[in-house]
Amino acid sequence: MAQLTTDLVWREIEKNLFAVLGMVTSTDQARTAGVVYVARKRTIYIGSETDTWKVKHVRANPHVSLTVAIPKRVPFMPWIPVPAATITFQGTAQVLTPDQTQPEVLDALFRGMKNIDELKEQMAIIAVAPTGHFVTYGVGVSLLEMRDPAKAKGRVAVA
Repeated sequence: MAQLTTDLVWREIEKNLFAVLGMVTSTDQARTAGVVYVARKRTIYIGSETDTWKVKHVRANPHVSLTVAIPKRVPFMPWIPVPAATITFQGTAQVLTPDQTQPEVLDALFRGMKNIDELKEQMAIIAVAPTGHFVTYGVGVSLLEMRDPAKAKGRVAVA
């Protein structure tokens, strides 16, 4: 298994911005959605319009999972396809209003967007607090080591 630390995994999460959020509907059906996120103080923040399905699902059931995909490539040969490394974890989500969210988090979530004040009126923020363990593949190992599942997989507590 990869030699992981909690801090190493958090650094990887903080360097990236795309993940897949796993949720359960009110009728117990699994759903996923690609999301853009920011990580601050060991919490993941996701912006979404208040009337989206993901916000409705999280309000109904706060138990979620998140998988962060970490792009990999061969130096000097970026055309060679390489699978992404991944960090997966479960967590407890909470739907917040922009007023309940730190301004620095809002600025990071809405970076570069126009009409931010108008957007904030229609937005909800999903805050995910990871629980349990990070389960990883390809984190903290070289591209060659990623070819060996025994070396590439890892597990470490979230805190």
